Amino acid sequence: MHAIICGAGIAGLALANRMSALGQDVTVLERSPGPRPQGYMIDFFGPGYDAMAAMGLLPALQEVAYHVEEAVLVDAHGRKQAGINILQFAEGDVLSVMRPDLEQVLREHLPSAVDLRYSATVAGVTPRPDGVGVELADGSTLDGDVLIGADGIHSAVRRLVFGAESSYLRFLGFHTAAYTFDAPEIHDEVGGRFCLTDTMDSQFGFYALRDGRVASFAVHRTEDPAVPADARAAIRSTYADLGWVVPRALASCPGDEQIYYDQVAQIVLPRWSSGRVVLAGDACGAVSLLAGQGASLGIAGAFVLAEKLVRSASIEAGTAEYERVWRPVVEEKQKVARSAARWFLPGSRTELIARRVLLKVLRLPGLRSLLPAALAGKPTTLIRDLQPTR
Repeated sequence: MHAIICGAGIAGLALANRMSALGQDVTVLERSPGPRPQGYMIDFFGPGYDAMAAMGLLPALQEVAYHVEEAVLVDAHGRKQAGINILQFAEGDVLSVMRPDLEQVLREHLPSAVDLRYSATVAGVTPRPDGVGVELADGSTLDGDVLIGADGIHSAVRRLVFGAESSYLRFLGFHTAAYTFDAPEIHDEVGGRFCLTDTMDSQFGFYALRDGRVASFAVHRTEDPAVPADARAAIRSTYADLGWVVPRALASCPGDEQIYYDQVAQIVLPRWSSGRVVLAGDACGAVSLLAGQGASLGIAGAFVLAEKLVRSASIEAGTAEYERVWRPVVEEKQKVARSAARWFLPGSRTELIARRVLLKVLRLPGLRSLLPAALAGKPTTLIRDLQPTR
């Protein structure tokens, strides 16, 4: 089988790794000129953790991970208002890892047979009964047995095969941004914690990185889904009234090319495949940062898709089985994320106080077990259950 994967992000690289390890020919097409440095810190756990272990990549991921023990909410003067142990986010192990570092682990451990091409933009897709033709922006063409769109929430493959993005994107009422910067005093103040402003409608958070830089994360409420043309100016304006170290972070905001900025949204489609074309990761089931599991679900979903494609009687049967077993997992995480929105970023003083109280209550020994389900949804053993078929 020749699998053409569009997208060299987390889901695409995980899929390429697994498909190649299972003996398939793999070509990965990525429209950017090289690996993208933008991204934020993620708490990595759940089915993606199981998939990384199954692929033998967990030791490499642990090497680049950060051991952040606590997430704290601080007021305008940096005083702690509430906090929680990050290990309470989920049942099982949790790793804090920068998104670019996770991509690097997946990329550096690709089997040598994988054909990874940058600056390769998919411009056209021609479905056939026995395969699929792919036309690139430079005029060249590729033929494959299956095309997988793993090119993110704004997927080109989805647009070309399934229709306009507006038909499938569910905007959740937030914008988010992330960037890294040098600020020794902020680095020292944050230390080994994840520090978030205890604020309404807009929020800034910080991690201290091992190279001395600071990773920032920002989110704010907005009714306008459109992403601003000037991300840097929008960030400086939107978060200008926040206290603590935020003004210093805004002063260090880099140019747009070094900023990750996007709307917070989910993708909901009636079906994930059409003939020999199938979607993976955020392209078909973005859960949004409110769920906190996009990377984990992207890797796990890619693992499931690879297993089903290779081990089913036909490609069409494999894509159908992949959707049958994986869609319920994604939909449950999407539902949890939507219901948790007001706790993620309070919209009123009442909700702000309620969040502080809730976090304090959930630290009590008898109630700690309630937090994973509230924040992350139901756990799944699907990846581990697939292992006997190896």
